[in-house]
Amino acid sequence: MDVQNLTISDIIEGYKSKKFSVSEVVNSYLERVEKLNPTLNAFITIDSDNAKKKALELDNSLTREPFNSSPLYGVPFGIKDMFLTKGVRTTAASNVLRDYIPPYSSTAVNRLENNGAISLGKLNHDAWAHGSSGENSDFGNTLNPWNKEHVPGGSSSGSAVSVSASLSLFSMGTDTGGSIRLPASFTNTVGLKPTYGLVSRFGVISMASSLDSIGHFSKTVRDSAIILNSAAGADGYDSTVTTREKVDYLKNIDKGIKGMKIGVPKEYVSQGLDAGVKSVFEESLKALQKLGAEIVEISLPHTNAGIAVYYIIQPSEVSSNLARYDGIRFGKDRSYFSKEAKRRIMLGTYTLSSGYYDAYYKKAMQVRTLIKKDFDDAYKKVDLLVSPVSPTPPWKFEEKMNDPLAMYLSDALTVAINLAGVPALAVPAGFSPSASSGSGLPIGIQFIGHHFSESLLFQVGHAFEQETKFYLKKPELEY
Repeated sequence: MDVQNLTISDIIEGYKSKKFSVSEVVNSYLERVEKLNPTLNAFITIDSDNAKKKALELDNSLTREPFNSSPLYGVPFGIKDMFLTKGVRTTAASNVLRDYIPPYSSTAVNRLENNGAISLGKLNHDAWAHGSSGENSDFGNTLNPWNKEHVPGGSSSGSAVSVSASLSLFSMGTDTGGSIRLPASFTNTVGLKPTYGLVSRFGVISMASSLDSIGHFSKTVRDSAIILNSAAGADGYDSTVTTREKVDYLKNIDKGIKGMKIGVPKEYVSQGLDAGVKSVFEESLKALQKLGAEIVEISLPHTNAGIAVYYIIQPSEVSSNLARYDGIRFGKDRSYFSKEAKRRIMLGTYTLSSGYYDAYYKKAMQVRTLIKKDFDDAYKKVDLLVSPVSPTPPWKFEEKMNDPLAMYLSDALTVAINLAGVPALAVPAGFSPSASSGSGLPIGIQFIGHHFSESLLFQVGHAFEQETKFYLKKPELEY
């Protein structure tokens, strides 16, 4: 079975028409994982026995009763190894938790599985979700299927690669400062960072608690909406989750964007963009205009403070969250913490220490309020925003590993969105056009909305995707 071009809707229709069985689909994905994962290293733990068992159970139920219309019935997916999974190893891609078996699963995983999805296993990423490139895992690098010499982006590297290389139909990830959108942009996949508090963080290992968003990767925007329909909403465990009435994210997805005002933050495009990224973004704006949208230049005045604010607040919360891994409650040996984890623990402990709290953390929180106000003011003028995801295409492995500042600056166009708590959807937008910027490497754009505007993002993203059709391009892999 060729699984590369299947979408969630294709899978469901196939089951309804008895074109194929759940076991056939799951086995096809597992066969692909077996052949490609030794090279790509997207999975840390492959849960083939449980996947096959659940597929057989669903097939047996199909013989006894009419088709169960669960929205994710028999859909194979992968899980970033930050999500707790009952009885299945959860490592945070760190040797500290190499042998940890959780006694319960996260809310997000439970909801997806209750809606019929079948986990194929746990996915690689930068350890503790610390990184922009996918080079910080204690389980080795995940390779970009479009060019194995270039990074897939991080921290959710394995999640992006599993979807891009068709090792899973969709995958779960976390986004604290761009960790879904950046790898989505680098692998030609769709990546959703929802509004902070839309999807429960319960059972997901914390990185920075006021910034973490629980999202996912998919092949198409429509698939992304289907997944969010299952994952969103209060669960009684995460007090930051909204109690707003549930929304059907598919309801308006086909309405088009004629007459919408879409803002381009001038600070995101005025300097520092790679020529290939700039060219792809300009072509994307033309496509949006062709679809009937009005493009408006707007300003987010405190953009330049974003990286500084983020890299004070985030390490501060990291240092607090990692304090629980003391070798008593979790993990066996804190000496297993990597260089990047130690760097963030030290930065965070310093900024929270007596005598420095007011000068750093408190000041950063005050500027964070101004960044959020920038977005609030922008949405009084436009319906949503659009920008590149990354200033550059995927860079080569080790190119930035010895320069932490250069690595942190790769998040320049993503971190402010987490600081403001608003949603963003990364969508494939083209490929780098010249050898100087990495010929043939994927480039994405992101649509940025006001709080809880995911339906609008899906509406715009779907229209753009169907007009440009970059999502149809697949990496060439020997299989």
